[in-house]
Amino acid sequence: MEPIPLLRQLFAEAIAAADPERCLAAQLPSAPRGRTLVIGAGKAAASMAMALERVWPAPLVGLVVTRDGYGLPTRHIEVLEAGHPIPDERGERAARRMLSLLQGLQPDDLVLCLLSGGASALLSLPARGLTLADKRSITLALLRSGATIAEINCVRKHLSAIKGGRLALAAQPARVVSLIISDVPGDDLTVIASGPTVADPSTREQALAILERYRIEISSAVRNWLQHVDAETPKPGDARLAAVENRLIATPAQSLQAAAAAARAAGIEPLILGDAIEGEARDCGLSHAGIALSCAQRGQPVAPPCVLLSGGETTVTVRGAGRGGPNTEFLLGLALALRGQPDIWAIAGDTDGIDGTEDNAGAWIGPETLARAQAAGCDALAALAENDSYGLFAGLGDLVVTGPTRTNVSDFRAILIARQMG
Repeated sequence: MEPIPLLRQLFAEAIAAADPERCLAAQLPSAPRGRTLVIGAGKAAASMAMALERVWPAPLVGLVVTRDGYGLPTRHIEVLEAGHPIPDERGERAARRMLSLLQGLQPDDLVLCLLSGGASALLSLPARGLTLADKRSITLALLRSGATIAEINCVRKHLSAIKGGRLALAAQPARVVSLIISDVPGDDLTVIASGPTVADPSTREQALAILERYRIEISSAVRNWLQHVDAETPKPGDARLAAVENRLIATPAQSLQAAAAAARAAGIEPLILGDAIEGEARDCGLSHAGIALSCAQRGQPVAPPCVLLSGGETTVTVRGAGRGGPNTEFLLGLALALRGQPDIWAIAGDTDGIDGTEDNAGAWIGPETLARAQAAGCDALAALAENDSYGLFAGLGDLVVTGPTRTNVSDFRAILIARQMG
């Protein structure tokens, strides 16, 4: 198989491994004696709701919210769409409706909470005294600052009336079981979707320190709230959350294993570098290039033909005025570091189908990428400096566009080294 079709197949296998149709049914609890209420949020919320309706053995009702374009037709669970990654009024209304649905539940009732990446922005209910405008401006500034997803979600939890375990508190005394698709490094349940059903070890003081570290301007209302004891989230050991179950149904590691199996079937030796890689996207491109060149030149840590696989959540500190996301910026950094090394190709994409805020999942590179860019009048170094990786790959026709995948297990990267240098 040709390099790029093979890499695209590996990406498709990684996405398919996180399809709720494959992974949800095996993690379901038994039906309750009382009612079953379904709530949820995230890029996979609609596909999770559809998969649940097909296998749940009892009546159910509920409401989930997903990002624009990611909805699906369901019979019993209402699906709403809202803004992402910047929260909007539709997400705020959806969160209020979810809290109202949780009122009056009984101990024999079951709340199934369907959570996946993106829920932090989609469940955008501000804490007391704060406004959606406060949350929008802070979220945008953090996304542009280079802050990690854990740092961003620490702030989100302490500015929210629903995150950081508060959603589970609102469901008492019903039983709560959360089915979760992980999109964060290390599958940290407190970070995924900002942990609406998970006790939160982070503190309001840490949230304020993050805002100060990245020099995020905040209003006096936000500062006053974070300095108030009521801004604190329920902590580990809180008896009110003792009966809550949080079950991971899909993870980045599982998707990397699926891609590795597909590579072996194609006669390519896979090496998984890790599923929790973080840092500046362009710097990750540089470090991955070093490993790829070692494989090509010395056959270590694995001899060609081989493919290096990795996942995680890289970030971009925006300094220029271009367009791009972490996956295309990773690839541009990788291509510049490889300097046209023969027989090395790569693909990188977000498994949710959206790289940052653009319309592509990612892109691909090959040995001729830099030469083709130069021939097209594009300066790759200038594009990187301007954070315009999208513009470069769009001009080459090398973007990877999947459309909505309706799942999300963070970023996927695969570097194919076809031959060892003689």
